[in-house]
Amino acid sequence: MTDDKQNDLNAVAETGGAGSFYLDDGAGPALPPDLPEEFFAGAARTSDETAAETHAIEGALREVFDPEIPVNIFDLGLVYEINAADAGTEIVMTLTAPACPVAGTLPQQVADAAAKVPGAGRVSVKMTWEPPWDWSRMSDEARAALGFID
Repeated sequence: MTDDKQNDLNAVAETGGAGSFYLDDGAGPALPPDLPEEFFAGAARTSDETAAETHAIEGALREVFDPEIPVNIFDLGLVYEINAADAGTEIVMTLTAPACPVAGTLPQQVADAAAKVPGAGRVSVKMTWEPPWDWSRMSDEARAALGFID
């Protein structure tokens, strides 16, 4: 990746991207109002149901896209953890910036997509801001799709 392209991506990540929420005075990004810390979808797994394989959940998450970036959220590196829980699946994720315009909807899309996987059970998507997302979390496929590598 060239230094210019790396700097461009770092600048987008640091500023929250082009579609961030801004205060009326233009002072900078503001957090989305009333952002829940957790999103849910699906029903609890029954005792005779086999837990979904992690790769199946990953596949479902590769169908979820940030509308401002033509790369799926898994390859963008927004998903930090996928864990099987007693009755379902727990996903820990972040966004490119806390002021991301889809902060209130994208995590629910993730929960809904994962809940469609047989054996996923009750899906819980927890938001985290630590560690903050940065360009190094993207897969090579995502970097190539965005023109950051050949």
